[in-house]
Amino acid sequence: MTDYLSEQHLVDWLKTFIAYPSQQSDLHESDPAVKSFIRDCAAPMLDAMKATYRYDGMGNLILEAGPKNTGRCLLFVAYAMTHPGAAMTDPFSPSIVDTPRGKAVRGRGVAEQKTALAALFGAIGQTLKDGKLEGRLIVALTTAGETGRHDAVESVMASLDETPSAVVVCIGTDSSVAIGNKGRVDFDVIVEGKASHSSTPWHGVNAITGAQRILQKLETLDLGVPDHPAFGPATLTPTAIDSSPKATHTVPDRVRIRFDRRLLPGETPEAAYEAITKPLTLGKPWSLSFERGPVMYPNELSLDGVFFSQLRAAFAAAGLGEPKTFHCNFALDAGYFSRRGIEAIMLGPGEVDQFHSSEEQALISDLVAMANVYYQLIRQCVCPTR
Repeated sequence: MTDYLSEQHLVDWLKTFIAYPSQQSDLHESDPAVKSFIRDCAAPMLDAMKATYRYDGMGNLILEAGPKNTGRCLLFVAYAMTHPGAAMTDPFSPSIVDTPRGKAVRGRGVAEQKTALAALFGAIGQTLKDGKLEGRLIVALTTAGETGRHDAVESVMASLDETPSAVVVCIGTDSSVAIGNKGRVDFDVIVEGKASHSSTPWHGVNAITGAQRILQKLETLDLGVPDHPAFGPATLTPTAIDSSPKATHTVPDRVRIRFDRRLLPGETPEAAYEAITKPLTLGKPWSLSFERGPVMYPNELSLDGVFFSQLRAAFAAAGLGEPKTFHCNFALDAGYFSRRGIEAIMLGPGEVDQFHSSEEQALISDLVAMANVYYQLIRQCVCPTR
């Protein structure tokens, strides 16, 4: 009989995931390779478990098991998309490597999405084999993972007929529980001037000069938000700048600057955006406009709530003792759920410091341990009283 939580089973799955590239591209969640990873790589593994699943309009795979409307509903959110192979050597050729902390699996995505996914599949397989669900278990393998927006989980939630009681976002967190994370609102500042030949700049209005003034103003702007005890101050960071027209010897008439405003728990993207853009001005001869971009919401979980007590019990049952907790600077989907009043955390094997790096490795021991934590959490939340 299959032991879905065995090291060999989990490692084999992870190797298969690595060998099937599902890199981020300009097509984002619509990339055929990402959708193919879900349908042609991951789904057949669920077929072997005799799992029942479907796809929503974005191509997200949704597995549902157990009775509805019991007041006990646990959702796991996993991700198909990884960072591009980039400078990593042989990113899609999985291998076992020796590290000072033990044997590890090497390959693109193991620090972020794919080790957590392998651990989750182990927990799903074991749970379905047990066949003793008394609540609703939902698993969403989404087409997201690197796009920095909530579109995929929003599509998943719109297709569910039951709201989950709690959510686990399956991403690498060093196997610690991310009980809080910053949110983010992106926005563009567009400065417009007048183009001219650069040999006669007085005939134009240089948009770069106007953009420089905007950068100086925003560098010293007081965001008006109290520091958070774990995260410290809110931040505003310029992340991209582009001028046009793309022509030689030309005074540009347009500059677009993209900003990343990180949100602290309790903030809303609407208020943060307005606090920056409403008072920001740039006098003549320039004109100024703004465009708001993607949003991700902040999250913070109470350690006194029901879900964290279930997490503690799951870690203990998996033989790992008290779970370590931390506040995470990057944003993912946990905030989407907390905004809707649903307790959510991020949790998975894989080291945050290796995200997007040229060398990703995930300890096999962490993979096995997390598969057991996920399994025990399912038992705590939607299985019979032991």
